[in-house]
Amino acid sequence: MTERKPTLVVALGGNALLKRGQPLEASVQRENIALAARTIAQLTRQWQVVLVHGNGPQVGLLALQNSAFDKVAPYPLDILGAESQGMIGYMLQQTLKNALPDQEISVLLTQVEVSASDPAFSNPTKYIGPVYDRAQAETLAAEKGWVFRQDGEWTRRVVPSPQPKRILESDAISALIQRGHLVICNGGGGVPVVEKGDGYHGIEAVIDKDLSAALLARQIEADALLILTDADGVYLNWGQPDQRPLAQVTPAELKNMTFDAGSMGPKVAACCQFVEQCHGIAGIGALADGLAILAGDKGTRISNN
Repeated sequence: MTERKPTLVVALGGNALLKRGQPLEASVQRENIALAARTIAQLTRQWQVVLVHGNGPQVGLLALQNSAFDKVAPYPLDILGAESQGMIGYMLQQTLKNALPDQEISVLLTQVEVSASDPAFSNPTKYIGPVYDRAQAETLAAEKGWVFRQDGEWTRRVVPSPQPKRILESDAISALIQRGHLVICNGGGGVPVVEKGDGYHGIEAVIDKDLSAALLARQIEADALLILTDADGVYLNWGQPDQRPLAQVTPAELKNMTFDAGSMGPKVAACCQFVEQCHGIAGIGALADGLAILAGDKGTRISNN
């Protein structure tokens, strides 16, 4: 009988697949996914991988394309999120299967329950779509009623990002894992839905994929959580003259530090939640450094000791 590998939930950032400032084109995304596939393939040698991906740039692009045709009402963000799950999941599945021909790979459209009363709906923080200069952002804000914030040196649209409460398809995910599948799920944090008297309904939001990945890792009792992004790790005082990288750190230490609510903050919070509740290890860092992050040689490794 083959020895069971420890389970690793990998959260692959939408900005790792389409870096800030890159053209939002399929060919560019495929090139970045090819790099992601090499990293994931390396990880499968030691781990049973469950892959969650972001969709910030992609769902923002779909919203722009969606609003360009004015003959029909724009489709809501939950439907665009489902579209992005299929689009990104397809490219990841195909590229990973080519790299790992003997590995079963499944993409699962995933709904995640949120609360309609979540305070995030009155304070949008989740960056989506491409980057703009100030004049472009002001024009779009006036035309479409969109909200914009600074993302480093760029300006990007922000939307509500409510806390994930429950993954509706968790039983199916667990069943596929038990059969040895590499499961691609919770894409874009999952399609946000709220429960009403007659069942579940979509809601205008984009769930943070890192918090959703941490919720999944806790539900399936994973051994590790790895967040891969376009940053090479977590920095204290990011963007300031006194910034410094954090290599080995505990959740208790991180709780005394402040990080941007729209980017690194949810990643740090997700890792802390997982480590505190599951006593596993978590890592944050660059896409190409996956194994090195978990080993503590690159990026930021978070554990209780």
